[in-house]
Amino acid sequence: MQKRKIAWTLMIVLAIALAASGIVDDAAEEYAEDAFRRALVTFAVARTLNGVISLAQGTELALEPGGVGVNLGVGEVLDPINDLVEQFSGVMLVATSSLGLQNVLLKMTRWWGFTAALCLAGAAAVILLWWPGMAERRYVVTGTNLLVMTLALRFIVPSLIIATNTVATHFLEPEQRTATAALEATSATIEDLNAGAAPALPPGDESFMDRLGTTIRDTWRSMDVEARLDRLRMATANASEHIVNLIVLFVLQTIILPIVFVWLVLELLKGAVARGASLSG
Repeated sequence: MQKRKIAWTLMIVLAIALAASGIVDDAAEEYAEDAFRRALVTFAVARTLNGVISLAQGTELALEPGGVGVNLGVGEVLDPINDLVEQFSGVMLVATSSLGLQNVLLKMTRWWGFTAALCLAGAAAVILLWWPGMAERRYVVTGTNLLVMTLALRFIVPSLIIATNTVATHFLEPEQRTATAALEATSATIEDLNAGAAPALPPGDESFMDRLGTTIRDTWRSMDVEARLDRLRMATANASEHIVNLIVLFVLQTIILPIVFVWLVLELLKGAVARGASLSG
């Protein structure tokens, strides 16, 4: 019993010291700001890609092979990815908002009032724990419950941010950077195709040699356009895969992992309450 009281006292003192020093808050703030910046970058890339696709969907590559007009619609190539990009933009908006909310909550929990409440609750718990004859009464249970509640209010947000972003940094961030870079490359490919799109030239009075030269040029241009459309198809297919990966990664980072860590913290706090109650037995 004496060793358990000493262990509880040391944990209470450590918690108060961490809250007063702000070490945990500073680390959590650094993690949160870094995650928020990464999400903003990815969100900006998604919006840029969405805008580029919207612009390109009305583009037609016009050819006149052999004097016959042929229009190749870029929008037909981009239709499969357009809806996915819009959904991805919505997911990134939610993910960015979630990370921004974490920043706001972190600033709230590091307010001096929460630290003062933790100090008072910790002092009361220690007094009740060591006061002669008090540990055998129900007062120690009340003190433990009050301490656990103030610990949760003070540390659940920074611990959630640190735990979530530690996992994200080691396991998710490399894939996020790769996928974001791939989407930027896809935007550049589509912009290049838009810049190279040209309307068909109307036929005029030409000599046989002029018509022959025009036919040759149209043939080469047709081959070039088809090659560029093939690159576009490959780029959009690759982008679709990276978009799905980014959706999974950001949903995992901003929704699933926080829920899991909150559940773990609550279970730990329940265990702490049960152990504190056993001190009064």
